[in-house]
Amino acid sequence: MFVANQKEMQLCDRYTIEQLGLPGVVLMENAGNAVVQEVIAHYSINARVFVIAGGGNNGGDGFVIARRLIDYGFDVMLCLAVSEDCLKGDAKIHFEAYKNRNLPYFQYNDENQKTLQSYINNSDVIIDAILGTGVIGNVRYPFKEIIETINRSNKEIIAVDIPSGVNANTGEVANVAVKATKTVTFAMPKIGFFIGDGPQFIGEWKVVDISVPLEIVDTLELDLPILLDGPIAKDALPKRIPHGHKGTFGHCFVIGGCTNYIGAPIYTAKAAFHTGVGLVSLAIPKAIYPIVATQCPEILLFPIEDESNLDEVDFSKFKVIAFGPGLGREVDGEKICETLLSKLNRQTIIIDADGLYFIKNHLHKLKDYEGDIILTPHPGEMATLTGVSVKEVEKNRIDVAKQFAVKYGVYLLLKGHRSIIATPEGKLWINPYGNDALGKGGSGDVLTGLLTSFTTQGATPLEAMQAASYYHATSAEQLGKEQSNYGITPTAIIDHISKRL
Repeated sequence: MFVANQKEMQLCDRYTIEQLGLPGVVLMENAGNAVVQEVIAHYSINARVFVIAGGGNNGGDGFVIARRLIDYGFDVMLCLAVSEDCLKGDAKIHFEAYKNRNLPYFQYNDENQKTLQSYINNSDVIIDAILGTGVIGNVRYPFKEIIETINRSNKEIIAVDIPSGVNANTGEVANVAVKATKTVTFAMPKIGFFIGDGPQFIGEWKVVDISVPLEIVDTLELDLPILLDGPIAKDALPKRIPHGHKGTFGHCFVIGGCTNYIGAPIYTAKAAFHTGVGLVSLAIPKAIYPIVATQCPEILLFPIEDESNLDEVDFSKFKVIAFGPGLGREVDGEKICETLLSKLNRQTIIIDADGLYFIKNHLHKLKDYEGDIILTPHPGEMATLTGVSVKEVEKNRIDVAKQFAVKYGVYLLLKGHRSIIATPEGKLWINPYGNDALGKGGSGDVLTGLLTSFTTQGATPLEAMQAASYYHATSAEQLGKEQSNYGITPTAIIDHISKRL
């Protein structure tokens, strides 16, 4: 499924209207009726519906929704949030169709604030068709006041296309936005659903067809992000060979751990081993060897006194090297980076955690490396790598990820509430899954282990990122539903994933 910003969605709509010959007034009817079907599917005919419509195309969708719901027998009141004189184009046509039938509505103004409040209080569901995808910056009067009144109601709210006040391109909410229970969006989800403030406001979301064919994306040569889903992730998993042996499924090498972070490399190694890799070797400081040895009987251990010991490693027998989980910053990470970039021969390198801290001084070398490199920063680590603030990273997650991946020729998995996958060619995927159950130390180390496992077993870096990101996030969601988001541990996530593959 593609994800579009406002301009890209407008291009698709315009092509449908101008080149395919489907009038905008028909698209608006389709859009409104699609929302109506969602109402019918989830609410009783006795439900009282309050539709609040603005003056643009989003308002036009609202006029269709109100009219069609009345035709189905619902108790509906329409609030026009602007003067009738402001209406134009397709929205005006649909308002006239509503008005000519003498269907109920009132126009909002300062004098009937109590009327607005009364209808909100007496409604079962509110339809937000106020502003749509065109919002940039602060929401102004009277929409700000209307939205604040809606949000105070604690009613169920269905947003039409996007919650009013949410920027479709950035997810930013400048001052106020509708906090929807559900968002019914048209043709494609909007980028603002998944970045910035967007995830806090869209609620449950659903894409509905309004007769904008998705092949338009190829026709217009639009380079859109793709939404990660189950079928993509399943196809991305490395395939098991029934007669395979440990050599078939590869040998990986994990470098990490220190006296303060003993658990991190254990989580990475266990996640790799329990998701199908043939052999896992783990290089750890000699000081923590006794502890790790008791925790990881299935892992081959390589205790080291200092970084120079890595010169003795025969890296040729490893297909993938993961560097960084629990490494700390007391080691000579610069030397480890130099060793890996000089001694490896086309093997995949996965860099996470403190490995990212040390690789920042070697970014200029990454594009010359002949193998694949995967970086997995969280926003703070991304800020360190790019030299900008965390706020700037979070504000421009998609652009930051894409530009960095292209500039340095790496595969990037920018972690966060909605993770972004970027390739050296600038292709993008958005993971819409995951929740606060992952907000614990060790979760990222599990993800690194999954990436290491899948690439070692033969997945491409992109496939590994797709599968690892999806199963990591959705396992946390499922465990949260079965237990609680408070108690999910990295070990529980590993066990859950191993049962799903």
